[in-house]
Amino acid sequence: MAVPPGRLRRRLVPVVAMAVALGLGLSGCFGGVVDPAAQFEPVDAPLGDDLSTSLDAVLDQAVALSGSSGAVAGVWAPWAGEWTGAAGTVDFGEKAEAARADTGFHMATLTTEVTCTVLLRLVDAGTVQLDDEVADYVDWIPTLDGITLEQLCRHTSGLPDFYPTLRSHFIANPARHWPVNELLSNGLALSRVGPPGEQVRQSRTGILLLALALERRTGKPWAELAEQYVFGPLGLEDTRIPQPSVTDHAGLLGAYSAAIAPNGAVDCAVLVDASDQSSSMGGAAAGAVSTLEDTRALSEAFATGALLSEATERKQWAAIPLGGSAPAWQMVGIGAMQYGPMRGSAGETAGALTAAFTDPESGLTVVVALNNSTAGADFVRETAFALVSVASKANPVDGRERPLVELPWSVDQATAKMQELGICPKA
Repeated sequence: MAVPPGRLRRRLVPVVAMAVALGLGLSGCFGGVVDPAAQFEPVDAPLGDDLSTSLDAVLDQAVALSGSSGAVAGVWAPWAGEWTGAAGTVDFGEKAEAARADTGFHMATLTTEVTCTVLLRLVDAGTVQLDDEVADYVDWIPTLDGITLEQLCRHTSGLPDFYPTLRSHFIANPARHWPVNELLSNGLALSRVGPPGEQVRQSRTGILLLALALERRTGKPWAELAEQYVFGPLGLEDTRIPQPSVTDHAGLLGAYSAAIAPNGAVDCAVLVDASDQSSSMGGAAAGAVSTLEDTRALSEAFATGALLSEATERKQWAAIPLGGSAPAWQMVGIGAMQYGPMRGSAGETAGALTAAFTDPESGLTVVVALNNSTAGADFVRETAFALVSVASKANPVDGRERPLVELPWSVDQATAKMQELGICPKA
């Protein structure tokens, strides 16, 4: 299969940049902003009216089924054009503003892609190795022997996730400042999922440990590492983790959830406003905020390895099966999932659901954010699946060919799953 010229050009930038970084004390600077979309030579035009109407309908359905007040989403099909849309309002207030395509949102566990990109870039720089043990850097926490940095990002560390047991507390008291050590203590007090390397289970506990390890190894805080190795090179001006003490997030989608009892029971009759929240409940695993355009760039860079050497990208996407009853087309790389041809993440934090996926061959990309977390991460994943299924059929503009994007699901299957998972839909 012929490689598009853009794909060849893209590889030259990270390799040269890495050499410069090594020569200049690991500056992490590319000498300019990397545009991961450029390799696909995207058409600068809106998608057709009929297709846009179908995408609007999926987003409207997602808002209703999830019980959200509003949502934002975007789809980019390089051979045909793009669509960005918004539905509903930013919150449930009486005079709530309409959501817009440039409204910001909570990234939820897509934040993990930033932290894992920092890891992979430090691997390229020779600062750490994927098989380094986290205990070598986080040496004040016992019982971490045998867990590698790669396993933390691949979610095969065997460490449990603190979020499910604390979810009701996050939603009931979203403004509370959670020290990292307290979150780690909660996670490490739970029973292990299994021995390191055996099972894939998402773990915010593991990602927070990774961030601590990278901070300890480099002597720099997460925010500085993220700026140096991810935000700066990609020109992400609207992506950050707010200070934990800042709980007023003006300009973002609000955050809501049905009331959740400590035992996990959901009360759809009670809607909890978690909009004023501390990023500390997610931190380097789930605490960032962003926009459609920034998240698009991050998704494209992460899926294609645009910030990495070719060798490290191969390691990142040497994806392994999820195992168990999961279908063979569901796999995990270092830092994100691979569903068929689509690479990326779908995640939850208190009051927010966000997903972003990119096909590294065609460049087909989808980002969607909802502001009610009750339905869970699988719901926003299926919403993204429905949107990308519609967009994959986009007709090419003159002079371009529509690529074959073989999705192992249909729009009908995805919307059926949305209906199944929407446990607290709006009346």
